[in-house]
Amino acid sequence: MNDAYRPVPGLDTALDPATGILRLTLDRVEKRNALDDVMVAGLIAALDAAGHDEAVRAVLLSAQGPHFCTGADIVQRNAAEETQGEGRKPRVGSIQRRLPAQAHRLIPLVLTVQVPVVCAVRGWAAGIGLALALASDVTVAADDARFWAPFSARGFTPDSGVTWLLPRRIGEVRARKMLLLGERVPADVADTWGLVDRVVPADDLDKTAADLAAQLAAGPTVALGLTKWLMHNGASATLDQQLRDEGFAMELSSRSRDFREGMAAFIGKRPANFEGR
Repeated sequence: MNDAYRPVPGLDTALDPATGILRLTLDRVEKRNALDDVMVAGLIAALDAAGHDEAVRAVLLSAQGPHFCTGADIVQRNAAEETQGEGRKPRVGSIQRRLPAQAHRLIPLVLTVQVPVVCAVRGWAAGIGLALALASDVTVAADDARFWAPFSARGFTPDSGVTWLLPRRIGEVRARKMLLLGERVPADVADTWGLVDRVVPADDLDKTAADLAAQLAAGPTVALGLTKWLMHNGASATLDQQLRDEGFAMELSSRSRDFREGMAAFIGKRPANFEGR
């Protein structure tokens, strides 16, 4: 097994070679799955490896326990830094230097890794947990899920790309409600706003998310990855740039085995059996 997929404290990882689904499961239930630096590094390593591993065809991100992720474990980090600094606070600029290698590397990886990422959310998704739900390609929420950007309530500014993701997903007015007023959004409202892709009964969450991951894993991996790339780049591209990128992606995808299989299935009026190549 790729060393990048080996579990680390607080994060279980498992690649099913039969389906190509890489399962990443937050498992720090006693801390409501708040992410520490080890978990963030583990997620980064696994997603980075998945982007280069032809055996991976989809990623399923979920969590043990009643909550998905309540954010970053700032309390533990500050305690560790003060211990290392003999009780002194970290110097100014320490956060700005650390973020590019941690949360600010993780969220772009979720957005750009060229395999689909399915996220299953129950309970709280706050802070970077909210960012993970927003950055994933398909997010399924249990009917008990709640979404929160707690930054203003704690007296600091958002990170993890939330100020970029939220307005694009739910619109500026609703994003202000969450970012400036600290509005906590229940699952049904998140569904109406388009913050999540669907809401299901809590008992159905795991199966629904797994079925979606399996559906995507059985798809034309090259075409899906390029489509994901096109949508992400298109957020800041001009029409001319996007049309050129679409031509480039069409050239690549039309040379894949899955393209030939898709055309053969269409002509033969049968379901396609994609290999992910």
